[in-house]
Amino acid sequence: MGLFDFFKKGDKVGADSAVDSKELLTDTKQTGEDRDVVTKLSFHPQWNVPLEQQYIFNFLANELQPLKPNQLSLSAINIEENPRNGAWNVKVFFRSSLPEPIELGEIELLILDKDDKRLASQTFHFQDLGVIPAESARPWVFEFDKSSIEAGVEEVPKEDGWKIAFNLISLRGHQLDLDETWKQQLPQDQQEALEKIVKDLPKLGKTEVNFTGLQAKLQNDKSLHVSIFIRNGNDKAINLEQLPLEIIDARGKQVAKGSFKLEPVLTVQPNTTKPWTFIFPAQLVDVKGIDLSRWTARVPQE
Repeated sequence: MGLFDFFKKGDKVGADSAVDSKELLTDTKQTGEDRDVVTKLSFHPQWNVPLEQQYIFNFLANELQPLKPNQLSLSAINIEENPRNGAWNVKVFFRSSLPEPIELGEIELLILDKDDKRLASQTFHFQDLGVIPAESARPWVFEFDKSSIEAGVEEVPKEDGWKIAFNLISLRGHQLDLDETWKQQLPQDQQEALEKIVKDLPKLGKTEVNFTGLQAKLQNDKSLHVSIFIRNGNDKAINLEQLPLEIIDARGKQVAKGSFKLEPVLTVQPNTTKPWTFIFPAQLVDVKGIDLSRWTARVPQE
């Protein structure tokens, strides 16, 4: 089946997801105008579109709502399941209201239901779409592999019960999530130093939560004050209510172990790293021979 075979006379344009082009592009010319932009139908230069198919595309393009200037948009049309491999073929218009042609790189797309619950996610090479002319709409089919569909999702969503959207959280890059108490206590130069440390840390997996040591100090009262980075690679926030934690020193010995009840709940935003300090009282610390020249914080597996 070719791309054109996916688009049929009975298709209708559904939900539209538009974002400011600055979310996806840098160094792009933007217009300061405030007007409605009616996007023009655009075909890939390598396409030879049959006349009947041109009629279908024109009909669908005429249903598209105008954009505001400087936007990029995904306009949903339809999803068809491939009976051979269970993949979802997602028909859309990719649109640009920018005043100049653009070409994009890799972008993760999401399929969301009417309540914005994720149904599928996958990264696509937008270079395949070619150069998108100024103020234009290009029809495309994104094939979401069966493995990209969320567990428990057993059927294609109803016609008007879904949308396709850019995953802006993954696009913005991993960031420092500094609690307000830390912002108030740390000078700006120290905040910037933390941002640089976070930027230089190894990249997280998309569903990975990681605990990385920042600073450990043994106090005069034999208590141990440990600051760690709580790193959230997910594109959903995580909430920590109770956190078991152990500290392993340079000898590979466990020198502290405890469980911390977090009140209020500690929230780490999507695709961010939050520094937090935990205090192990003296009775939970083994100071004999302790060597904190190197150390590791980890959640013990009971």
